Amino acid sequence: MTDFPHHAFREYDIRGIAATDITEALAYQLGRGFAEMLPANETRSIIVGRDVRLSGPALQASLIRGLNDAGVNVMDIGMAPTPLAYYAVHQLQAAGSIHVTASHNPRKYNGFKMMIGTSSLHGDDIQRLKTLMQQKYLNVKSVGKTESFSITENYCQFVVDDCPLSRSFKVVIDAGNGPSGVIAAPLYRQLGCEVIELYCEPDGNFPNHHPDPTIAENMIDLANTVRQHQADLGIAFDGDGDRIGIVDQQGTIIWSDKLLLLLSRRLLLEHPGATIISEIKSSQMLYNAVEEAGGKAVMWRTGHSLIKAKMKETGALLAGEMSGHLFFADRFFGFDDATYAGARIMQMLADTGCTFAELLTDVPETVCTPELRIDCSDEDKFDIVNDAITHFKTLAYDIIDIDGMRIRFEDGWGLLRASNTQPALVMRFEAPNHKRLAEMRDVIESWLADKN
Repeated sequence: MTDFPHHAFREYDIRGIAATDITEALAYQLGRGFAEMLPANETRSIIVGRDVRLSGPALQASLIRGLNDAGVNVMDIGMAPTPLAYYAVHQLQAAGSIHVTASHNPRKYNGFKMMIGTSSLHGDDIQRLKTLMQQKYLNVKSVGKTESFSITENYCQFVVDDCPLSRSFKVVIDAGNGPSGVIAAPLYRQLGCEVIELYCEPDGNFPNHHPDPTIAENMIDLANTVRQHQADLGIAFDGDGDRIGIVDQQGTIIWSDKLLLLLSRRLLLEHPGATIISEIKSSQMLYNAVEEAGGKAVMWRTGHSLIKAKMKETGALLAGEMSGHLFFADRFFGFDDATYAGARIMQMLADTGCTFAELLTDVPETVCTPELRIDCSDEDKFDIVNDAITHFKTLAYDIIDIDGMRIRFEDGWGLLRASNTQPALVMRFEAPNHKRLAEMRDVIESWLADKN
């Protein structure tokens, strides 16, 4: 292949512009290279699926052809949320999975999320795969077979059995025209909920809004519909169904670190001392609450693959990221699944008999920014962050540098890191009031302005 898209091979998946970076030829080579990474004498099938993107069917077909030409059997689950591919690996004891998806990226993107066995590929493994994909594969081995398979009914029954609700909810769901609506709507009805659907028709053009629940603008329709119908809550899904967004009965967004705080308190009643993981962008209130409830709070690097690997290393029962990834190893398999997370959140509300506001009453009020993204080339973003770490350490700031730079002020914190999925720098801040928040922002933003 000429013009190999090295930049598309990121920390925890492959992602780039469809038909430019992510081509059918690349998908075929991925199938051949991925087969080389499987354990010797592996005979089990690989699960392959895709999200709703318009480039997905052709990419998936080429990927499957590459796997089959390498002698690998494939179970094709078709269009589905990424978590259903993960679930199929666990339930069917498959050799791994490849899902054709660019998650929450704009519609012109596509890519691949991968597992070998039940471990997500990330870091050095993705770089090794890149090397294997650049080899020439001229000989077709004994051709593997492809079988179409639906895991949906099995999955829905699992969730219904695992998350019975002691009361019914009126819930609005916004699938953002991704694949989750066709799964979540009937599943939540099976749980006894009244479900009001928004944008649940799969459409790779994403005609209503971008499928990213971390952006407040994308939650406006959900919040308005919750208020209009006097619903108990609203649940939003991202473009491939592994990230969740929540609004309460007032239409107020409950950000993921607060969701994780509430879920952690609930979990620690049943599993005292459990380890709970979050990432460098999460509120200090979360880490304080976990420790106060008797748990072990671990701050780790951003990225779904990195969090899952850390969960296995530490035996953590629960984890979450600000981007809406929630990972349950208690009663579940330790991967990120927004539909399942929605059921667990409703179960928490039902069992406590409380609203979100009531559950959060004793959590100290702070002022936080959302994720603030600044366009920055992939070539420059990591160097800029490293320069910031050097600069602020020289000035004796208290810094956590496991993933970018988190400056710990006496009364809050500020973060600067490089995005692993987009050509961007990411900032976030938390302070006791707006005046102090502005002062913290100025520390980092002024340095960035001088840098430019």
